[in-house]
Amino acid sequence: MTRTQLLAADGTEVRSDENERHWAVADALDDETRLGMLREMVVTRALDTEAGNLQRQGKLGLWAPSLGQEGGQAGVGFAMRPQDTLFPSYREHLMARMRGVRFEQIIDIFRGSTHGGWNPAETQNCRLYSLVIGTHALHGTGYAMGIRFDEESGSGDVDRDEAVVICYGDGASSQGDASEGLVFANTYETPTLFMVQNNKWAISVPSSTQSRTSLATRASGFGLDAAEVDGNDVLASYAVARQMLDEARTKNRPQYLELDTYRMGAHTTSDDPTRYRTRDEEEAWRQRDPIERMRAHLRSRGATDAQIASVDEEARDAAAAVRGYTMTAGSPSSDEIFDFVFSEGNESLEEQKLALARFEASFGGDA
Repeated sequence: MTRTQLLAADGTEVRSDENERHWAVADALDDETRLGMLREMVVTRALDTEAGNLQRQGKLGLWAPSLGQEGGQAGVGFAMRPQDTLFPSYREHLMARMRGVRFEQIIDIFRGSTHGGWNPAETQNCRLYSLVIGTHALHGTGYAMGIRFDEESGSGDVDRDEAVVICYGDGASSQGDASEGLVFANTYETPTLFMVQNNKWAISVPSSTQSRTSLATRASGFGLDAAEVDGNDVLASYAVARQMLDEARTKNRPQYLELDTYRMGAHTTSDDPTRYRTRDEEEAWRQRDPIERMRAHLRSRGATDAQIASVDEEARDAAAAVRGYTMTAGSPSSDEIFDFVFSEGNESLEEQKLALARFEASFGGDA
């Protein structure tokens, strides 16, 4: 399967007859939108880095970085339409922010100070993070089945029809739930895009061990339309995802997009990648950095140093704001564990709430 690339590692354009139809989509992007893609990547990386630092200082229990994977996330994020729904895993920080989730809400998950994360209804259709590997492949497919049954897709109108994006990595693709999601998506012809970030390592297991073929080739065996893209190329990720999403929404044809990328950081802050991969490998992928690639591309189109600097300044301000929030944030009442289980309370939950309150009170205010 051919991997689509529109920008080389140094930011120069790669044009050929083979990718002409993808360039037709990318060429429609104005410079302001392209700068916006860079802004989302740079700001998210700054926030991501700050979160990692906060974890090392004991302010977060854990952190899952997305360092190096911003290109594919930005591409698909910009390719989504307002009516679409996102089912993230736990590393889609950029995409969650694009769908209206505040980074502070993501921070609170890893602080252990929220009993869920956010109300999806108060975002632009962004569901909760799924920390259990692969389970949301079924949740998202089920949601897409509902869209299909409600006839909210398949009309041929890209501005009306809805689609669902389900995000997970190469490691999750080996889970049974992920395969079952593909089966149900194909069987019920759901308007779904499975966005799979092949970042080469499922913690310490390389993707070459997980699958003897590309993940996109595996997905095509389930009957899905599948494609492989340079996931560090934001323009290619955008162009291919835009076309696949519109195919999914208007024709109820489930799609599978493998983003060829690399996890530059650790799997989480509890992981030490130096135990299983080499510095030479990391350096080779550092030369393919999606942010530097986009910076070079924008400069070739006339972007000024002032425009680029303004993005970096915005990123620094955002990181400082998150640090300030995290250092002073409190914790919610344990009552919330019970208050948001059902729309209306019940006697059993009230008894449990009182039992926990008595237990906490037994510590004399130190709980």
